Amino acid sequence: MITFTADGITLAGDLSVAGPDAPAVVLTGPFTGVKEQVAGLYAALLRDRGVTTLAIDHRGFGQSGGRRGHEDTQGKLSDLRAAVTVLTEHTDRIGIVGICLGGGYAVRAAATDPRLRAVVGIAGAYNSPVRFSAGDPAGYRRSLATFIERYDEELPAVAAGGAPAAMGGDEPYTYYGTTRSTAEHWENRVTWGSLHSLMTFDVLGAAPLLGDTPLLVVHGRTDDYCSPALASDVHDLAPGPKDLLWLDTERHIDLYDVEPHVTRAADAAASFIHRHLSPR
Repeated sequence: MITFTADGITLAGDLSVAGPDAPAVVLTGPFTGVKEQVAGLYAALLRDRGVTTLAIDHRGFGQSGGRRGHEDTQGKLSDLRAAVTVLTEHTDRIGIVGICLGGGYAVRAAATDPRLRAVVGIAGAYNSPVRFSAGDPAGYRRSLATFIERYDEELPAVAAGGAPAAMGGDEPYTYYGTTRSTAEHWENRVTWGSLHSLMTFDVLGAAPLLGDTPLLVVHGRTDDYCSPALASDVHDLAPGPKDLLWLDTERHIDLYDVEPHVTRAADAAASFIHRHLSPR
């Protein structure tokens, strides 16, 4: 494990160097996730495919400092900029791989940090407040008001049997509430303010700002938690070189740890990274 800082906050990451000529990526994972879970799995697969990897715990989660269990949108983007700076000590051929919510952060990070020269989103959450509010803007604003009123309170990240949770339903619990996700530093709690961050986080609007940065979108055809339609849209709105790979998943979390989907996603990501981050 290595540590580095962003905005005076100590962050933790797992760095694995593939070799002196290897391209490098920072990995950012799902909402509430820690580096030993989904991001760590993909980091190991990419490292085996010749890519230097840095999987991080964002502020507030895992072994990093910061306000516990709080999704800080701008803070997480600052974390990613700091992680890129760490990787510049090894190469200038740097990309970013994001899974689930991390896919959205990967797009936003690359849109504002030209040091990121390739983007991969896997089962990504390409949030769009405009889309979220479509059809019921008043209801959307009522939800935001509730999140603000309870901003500092906490609720479970996942819960069984339909109990209230930030990630409601049985599917998230099937991963985070079982041994599938076992990680010493993961905590089943999150602030209500985190939901405000999620519902106001605009990824789709950042896609046109990628310029000529290559983008790979890997997504399941069936996904009840991260919209396939938004995955298609973020791909379409990106102006640079881009690829879109649809996988025949049955659930969103299939791309967390279920074969053959994870291997197919890792193979596609590694091929894309090597193709676009090869030495000039």
